Amino acid sequence: MHDKLQFLKTDGTRIIDEDGKPVALRGVALGGWLMMEGYIMGGRNLPERIFRAEFEKALGKDAMADFTRQFRKNFIREYDFKLIKEWGANCVRIPFNYRLIEFEDLPFSLNEEGLKCLDDAVRWCEKYGLYCILDMHAAPGAQNPDWHSDCVGKPELFTNEANRERFLRLWHFLANRYKHVSNVAGYDILNEPVIEIEKESELKDLYSKVTWEIRDTDKKHIIFLEGNIFGQRLDFIGKPEDKNTALSIHAYPITDYVFNFEKDLRYPGKVYNIPWSKKALDLITLPYRMLSDKFEVPIYIGEVGINWRGGHYGELRWAEDILDVFERYGISWTWWTYKSVAGPIHPDGIFRYVKSPDWVNHKGPLTGLETYSGEWPKHRNDMISSWKTESFKPNDHMHALLERFFEKN
Repeated sequence: MHDKLQFLKTDGTRIIDEDGKPVALRGVALGGWLMMEGYIMGGRNLPERIFRAEFEKALGKDAMADFTRQFRKNFIREYDFKLIKEWGANCVRIPFNYRLIEFEDLPFSLNEEGLKCLDDAVRWCEKYGLYCILDMHAAPGAQNPDWHSDCVGKPELFTNEANRERFLRLWHFLANRYKHVSNVAGYDILNEPVIEIEKESELKDLYSKVTWEIRDTDKKHIIFLEGNIFGQRLDFIGKPEDKNTALSIHAYPITDYVFNFEKDLRYPGKVYNIPWSKKALDLITLPYRMLSDKFEVPIYIGEVGINWRGGHYGELRWAEDILDVFERYGISWTWWTYKSVAGPIHPDGIFRYVKSPDWVNHKGPLTGLETYSGEWPKHRNDMISSWKTESFKPNDHMHALLERFFEKN
């Protein structure tokens, strides 16, 4: 058991503890665990609810409940929190689907089994001396049009009053539940919102309302506000009225290179007819630091990561350069992501599952999530075993690089 961590708060552009000591958060995100993402599990990026509906249709509710229980129990365990602490990290970001806490078809009815998973994560962080940031990755109605907000069709958080009310009440509930837990660094209240630029005032208004709901019960924890357009546009937020607020962005500069959407791109090198180097990464990060100074608020990079191609295309150089830039500007960050099935696109894990059993099935035509209902009856125990981190291959190169930055904690 580690010494109890102090509450964190903002102080101008810094995050500090109760003794006034500056704290730079450096850690990892636990993507894919409490909010399933297709590519992290080696398949297409289906919204989680579509995967669940198809699985349940094929095998029934009891099988779906068993699958969910076993996945949550094994994909991330207490073992992983202990390991992350041993690396030297001081923070984990915990993405979750709002349906982890509340049943979709029963508004304001608690999903006690799901909520226990979040409680366990917070408790394990406390046990091993890690701060955690609670990240609502999928909000009621969905806050953007992509799979990682569990969106089917169009996002309806901003257009449906009932969804907004559920969102506000959920954060009031969570803030009340964790208000006395000092190792909760704060609440990342809405992952990667997307709203028309001319309607950004509506997002700002929602941020004001959710801040009021949280502060009605919890005066201590930091509130992290993400920018519009997948965490990129911050200016519209202005200087937060709440004094214990940080602004958050997601940093995947040179997206086609970082996500490996366009093959054979290299770093340093020319992408979009622009020469990219550490100097260029510095230049695109500088405006966020300037915004931090202007509004007197800390900047936190909730996600930064890269698709691994064996290290042959400058992946390590890119990672080292961008983390160096964050260090230069005093910006906290969490790496996306801790573990994933190795895949050809999107940022993957420090631990990567490289095998291709029947339920991963890289040869296709169905891969990852879309194979699960067919393979679960035949391979249940093997699938459960494959989810454990010991079955994944560590990316030793990226791990060693990240450890160098974690040592600064």
